[in-house]
Amino acid sequence: MIRSLLLVEDNHQDEMLTLRALRKVNVANRIDVVRDGQQALDFLFREGEFADREGTDLPTVVLLDIGLPRLSGLEVLEQLRADPRTRLLPVVILTSSDEERDRLRSYENGANSFVRKPLDFTEFAETVARLGVYWLATNLPPQG
Repeated sequence: MIRSLLLVEDNHQDEMLTLRALRKVNVANRIDVVRDGQQALDFLFREGEFADREGTDLPTVVLLDIGLPRLSGLEVLEQLRADPRTRLLPVVILTSSDEERDRLRSYENGANSFVRKPLDFTEFAETVARLGVYWLATNLPPQG
Protein backbone atom coordinates (compact mmCIF):
# COMPACT_ATOMS: atom_id res chain seq x y z
CA MET A 1 0.00 0.00 0.00
CA ILE A 2 1.33 3.42 -0.97
CA ARG A 3 1.04 5.81 1.96
CA SER A 4 -0.16 9.23 0.93
CA LEU A 5 -1.60 12.31 2.57
CA LEU A 6 -4.51 14.51 1.56
CA LEU A 7 -4.19 18.13 2.68
CA VAL A 8 -7.47 20.06 2.66
CA GLU A 9 -6.43 23.68 3.06
CA ASP A 10 -7.81 26.88 1.54
CA ASN A 11 -5.06 29.18 2.84
CA HIS A 12 -2.23 29.22 0.28
CA GLN A 13 0.37 30.31 2.83
CA ASP A 14 -0.58 27.50 5.26
CA GLU A 15 -0.47 25.05 2.36
CA MET A 16 3.04 26.12 1.38
CA LEU A 17 4.26 26.03 5.01
CA THR A 18 2.78 22.55 5.47
CA LEU A 19 4.37 21.17 2.30
CA ARG A 20 7.73 22.76 3.15
CA ALA A 21 7.66 21.33 6.69
CA LEU A 22 6.88 17.83 5.43
CA ARG A 23 9.64 17.93 2.84
CA LYS A 24 12.12 19.27 5.40
CA VAL A 25 11.75 16.05 7.42
CA ASN A 26 12.10 13.99 4.23
CA VAL A 27 8.48 12.93 3.91
CA ALA A 28 8.66 11.58 0.38
CA ASN A 29 5.10 10.27 0.33
CA ARG A 30 2.63 11.61 -2.21
CA ILE A 31 0.77 14.65 -0.93
CA ASP A 32 -2.41 15.71 -2.67
CA VAL A 33 -3.91 19.12 -1.98
CA VAL A 34 -7.50 20.30 -2.38
CA ARG A 35 -8.76 23.72 -1.38
CA ASP A 36 -12.36 23.34 -0.24
CA GLY A 37 -14.70 20.86 1.38
CA GLN A 38 -16.49 19.82 -1.79
CA GLN A 39 -13.19 19.17 -3.56
CA ALA A 40 -12.15 16.98 -0.61
CA LEU A 41 -15.25 14.82 -0.95
CA ASP A 42 -14.94 14.70 -4.74
CA PHE A 43 -11.30 13.64 -4.44
CA LEU A 44 -11.97 10.92 -1.87
CA PHE A 45 -15.07 9.53 -3.62
CA ARG A 46 -13.72 10.03 -7.18
CA GLU A 47 -16.52 12.33 -8.25
CA GLY A 48 -16.78 15.66 -10.07
CA GLU A 49 -13.40 16.93 -11.27
CA PHE A 50 -11.72 13.85 -9.74
CA ALA A 51 -13.95 11.23 -11.38
CA ASP A 52 -10.99 10.08 -13.52
CA ARG A 53 -8.45 10.07 -10.68
CA GLU A 54 -6.14 7.08 -11.00
CA GLY A 55 -5.64 4.47 -8.31
CA THR A 56 -8.03 2.95 -5.83
CA ASP A 57 -6.32 3.62 -2.51
CA LEU A 58 -7.53 6.23 -0.10
CA PRO A 59 -4.89 8.45 1.47
CA THR A 60 -3.30 7.19 4.67
CA VAL A 61 -4.47 10.33 6.48
CA VAL A 62 -6.42 13.51 5.77
CA LEU A 63 -5.25 16.81 7.28
CA LEU A 64 -8.49 18.79 7.30
CA ASP A 65 -8.98 22.47 8.02
CA ILE A 66 -12.32 23.49 9.56
CA GLY A 67 -12.88 26.87 7.92
CA LEU A 68 -13.25 25.84 4.28
CA PRO A 69 -15.31 27.27 1.42
CA ARG A 70 -18.38 25.44 0.07
CA LEU A 71 -18.44 22.76 2.81
CA SER A 72 -16.81 23.19 6.20
CA GLY A 73 -14.30 20.71 7.49
CA LEU A 74 -16.86 19.51 10.03
CA GLU A 75 -19.39 18.85 7.24
CA VAL A 76 -16.72 16.93 5.32
CA LEU A 77 -15.90 14.90 8.42
CA GLU A 78 -19.59 14.05 8.96
CA GLN A 79 -19.89 12.77 5.40
CA LEU A 80 -16.67 10.77 5.64
CA ARG A 81 -17.85 9.03 8.81
CA ALA A 82 -21.30 8.33 7.33
CA ASP A 83 -19.87 6.44 4.33
CA PRO A 84 -18.59 2.88 4.84
CA ARG A 85 -15.74 3.50 2.36
CA THR A 86 -14.23 6.27 4.50
CA ARG A 87 -15.64 5.52 7.95
CA LEU A 88 -12.22 4.42 9.27
CA LEU A 89 -10.06 6.85 7.27
CA PRO A 90 -7.81 8.73 9.74
CA VAL A 91 -8.71 12.42 9.80
CA VAL A 92 -6.69 15.04 11.66
CA ILE A 93 -8.33 18.42 12.12
CA LEU A 94 -5.55 20.97 11.53
CA THR A 95 -7.02 24.38 12.19
CA SER A 96 -6.36 27.83 13.54
CA SER A 97 -9.60 27.61 15.55
CA ASP A 98 -9.19 27.64 19.29
CA GLU A 99 -12.92 27.29 19.92
CA GLU A 100 -13.82 24.55 22.38
CA ARG A 101 -17.05 23.87 20.44
CA ASP A 102 -15.02 23.16 17.26
CA ARG A 103 -12.81 20.73 19.15
CA LEU A 104 -15.81 19.02 20.73
CA ARG A 105 -17.72 18.77 17.42
CA SER A 106 -14.61 17.43 15.69
CA TYR A 107 -14.30 14.57 18.15
CA GLU A 108 -18.07 13.98 18.23
CA ASN A 109 -17.97 13.65 14.44
CA GLY A 110 -15.15 11.12 14.54
CA ALA A 111 -11.91 13.08 14.16
CA ASN A 112 -8.84 11.07 15.11
CA SER A 113 -7.01 14.15 16.31
CA PHE A 114 -7.48 17.91 16.72
CA VAL A 115 -4.39 20.06 16.25
CA ARG A 116 -4.36 23.83 16.51
CA LYS A 117 -2.05 25.51 14.01
CA PRO A 118 0.60 27.38 15.97
CA LEU A 119 0.93 31.04 14.99
CA ASP A 120 4.72 30.94 15.12
CA PHE A 121 6.26 29.68 11.86
CA THR A 122 8.86 27.46 13.54
CA GLU A 123 6.28 25.88 15.84
CA PHE A 124 3.91 25.40 12.89
CA ALA A 125 6.63 23.64 10.88
CA GLU A 126 7.57 21.40 13.82
CA THR A 127 3.93 20.48 14.47
CA VAL A 128 3.29 19.57 10.83
CA ALA A 129 6.54 17.60 10.63
CA ARG A 130 5.57 15.55 13.71
CA LEU A 131 2.11 14.92 12.25
CA GLY A 132 3.57 13.76 8.95
CA VAL A 133 6.09 11.41 10.53
CA TYR A 134 3.53 9.96 12.92
CA TRP A 135 0.68 9.39 10.45
CA LEU A 136 2.78 8.35 7.46
CA ALA A 137 5.62 6.41 9.09
CA THR A 138 4.63 5.37 12.63
CA ASN A 139 0.87 4.82 12.80
CA LEU A 140 -0.59 1.55 11.52
CA PRO A 141 -3.69 2.44 9.48
CA PRO A 142 -6.78 0.23 9.16
CA GLN A 143 -6.59 -2.28 6.30
CA GLY A 144 -9.09 -2.31 3.45
